[in-house]
Amino acid sequence: MKVEQISIFIENKSGRLAEVSRVLGETGVNIRALSLADTSDFGILRLIVDDSEKAKGVLKEKGFTVSKTEVVAVEVPDQPGGLARILQVLDSDAINVEYMYAFVERCDGNAVIIFRFDETDRAIRTLLAKGFNILDGSQLYSM
Repeated sequence: MKVEQISIFIENKSGRLAEVSRVLGETGVNIRALSLADTSDFGILRLIVDDSEKAKGVLKEKGFTVSKTEVVAVEVPDQPGGLARILQVLDSDAINVEYMYAFVERCDGNAVIIFRFDETDRAIRTLLAKGFNILDGSQLYSM
């Protein structure tokens, strides 16, 4: 139920983001979702890709600092208040959302949000108990 995400630390300068996407494209790695956060000196590019091991390897070969983390992909009703309902469930169980970002595709008419939690396993149990659908990596990669 967890999805592998790779995080790439990149200098905040022209061309570095383009280089990451070029390297992945040339090696046949498909980016399925992304988030970019930056400071004045560096950025953290978080990606869901169809082959995280391959992506991690080729980026390391090109000198990028890459790490792998586990995130959770949750179907969110694509309607007003859909996200609020999930966040209220998590809040009621005192689960902290460290960050989140949207997935590029919809699933059965629902939006898909990628979450990073402080307590991932507990968050998964809580969401499943409340009837939310959690997608695994193979579902995301084939969307």
